[in-house]
Amino acid sequence: MSRWLVTGAGGMLGQDLLARLATAGESAAGLDRTALDITDPGAVRTALETHTPDVVVNCAAWTAVDDAEAKEAEALAVNGTGPRVLAEACEASGAVLIQVSTDYVFAGDARMPYGEDDPTAPRSAYGRTKLAGERAVLDTLPETGFVVRTAWLYGAGGGNFVRTMIKLEGIKDTLDVVDDQLGQPTWTGDLADRLVLLGLAALAGTAPAGVYHGTSGGETTWFGFTREIFRLLGADPERVRPTTSEAFVRPAPRPAYSVLGHERWKAAGIEPIRDWRTALAEAFPALVRAERG
Repeated sequence: MSRWLVTGAGGMLGQDLLARLATAGESAAGLDRTALDITDPGAVRTALETHTPDVVVNCAAWTAVDDAEAKEAEALAVNGTGPRVLAEACEASGAVLIQVSTDYVFAGDARMPYGEDDPTAPRSAYGRTKLAGERAVLDTLPETGFVVRTAWLYGAGGGNFVRTMIKLEGIKDTLDVVDDQLGQPTWTGDLADRLVLLGLAALAGTAPAGVYHGTSGGETTWFGFTREIFRLLGADPERVRPTTSEAFVRPAPRPAYSVLGHERWKAAGIEPIRDWRTALAEAFPALVRAERG
């Protein structure tokens, strides 16, 4: 049995990760942002000395994408400085560090899935700060640092696109949803499973350090995603109408193309995440219960 420490444990990914670790029989401690400020070196050192983890998974992040445009320094503290502080503490203790990152590190203008080693070119403050965190982990821990990029996350343990669409289906006759952004809806339960497998493989020495892409197979638009949500609800998908990004202008630019490739998992002997439709169908009952009670 290995020992794990999950930071940002109050979020939907952190909650699912702790549940998966318990099912796997691993010893895990979870610290939310009120229990651990990852930008505080002293607090981080104390946390690692107290819990003596073999693996640290950093789920803590500034995820307010639009707010980051006006508050990039604050976002950088959490998304860039925090991972560096964790990496330095892990370097001292010998723990493996898995840093959860994002598709926003890419430009979002590709025509085929981004590979793990493709050039990064973030177009938003959020993407820049998350890329800083990636580099901090990989530079500090070249042999024991892992970055897992994900995108379009949803889960029962927090607010997200799926839960919002479930709510809106009950109160809106029709919905206009963006149909010019392509990505991979990813269930936090599936991502949590891969994080557990990756951490165990890292401890066994069978997973090369570096970047992995933790997103579902397949691809769709927000419009296609919503139509599938309506179908699972037993609602008429025709109530969902396509529109463009220009109809929903936001401070931070959204990637038009967020499809990620999954080749690196083969080197670790781990299967990539399954198709997004299959995962959504399995996760859906818990999402409906969480949103509607």
